[in-house]
Amino acid sequence: MSDAVSAAVLDGLLDPLTRCLGPGSARGIAELRVDAAVQARIDTLAERANNGELDEDERAEYEACINVADLIAILKLKARKQLSSNGG
Repeated sequence: MSDAVSAAVLDGLLDPLTRCLGPGSARGIAELRVDAAVQARIDTLAERANNGELDEDERAEYEACINVADLIAILKLKARKQLSSNGG
């Protein structure tokens, strides 16, 4: 599946969710920050990945972190869009 098709499918799944967000929820998502301990773990995995040092379990963990971070980034963008379209 191409990136464009994947993005369209993801938009189709997430748009109904973001339309359900009230201003407070949208702001909460838009302002979401990763816990320092979680970010430190991601940073460690990233460094190990860049050095080619990840074992199989760490690679799976890092890939999961990247996927979740991508999803959160998309949700944050959609929440900001929802806020701006509602004057919030």
